[in-house]
Amino acid sequence: MAQHHDFGKHAEDHALAFLEQQNYRILAKNWHFQKAEIDIIARKANRIHIVEVKARNAKGIMLPEAAVDRKKIKLLIRAADEFVKQFKEEVEVQFDIISILAQDGILHLKHIENAFESID
Repeated sequence: MAQHHDFGKHAEDHALAFLEQQNYRILAKNWHFQKAEIDIIARKANRIHIVEVKARNAKGIMLPEAAVDRKKIKLLIRAADEFVKQFKEEVEVQFDIISILAQDGILHLKHIENAFESID
């Protein structure tokens, strides 16, 4: 496996562990619908969290969360709509980003809740 794929998998595993420590119940990982992939789908209380994990090396010029563009957001929203159709109960949906910045072998995690709230 390529080194960047190993790093991405390691970052997703780190994000999963973080969410579990915060009492989220993981419903799915790497869930696909058409052209979209949702990295993590988790539940806490009566809310479904659609979590996009973005990781970068600290040597880069862009923060990880800046890589989530409008096209990606639209794909995630469409996929999330499809995923929640399976629930027989009323659930709220929230879109989060977990940004992971690697620096000197240490992963710095930032959980950005309601990340798309201000997007049109």
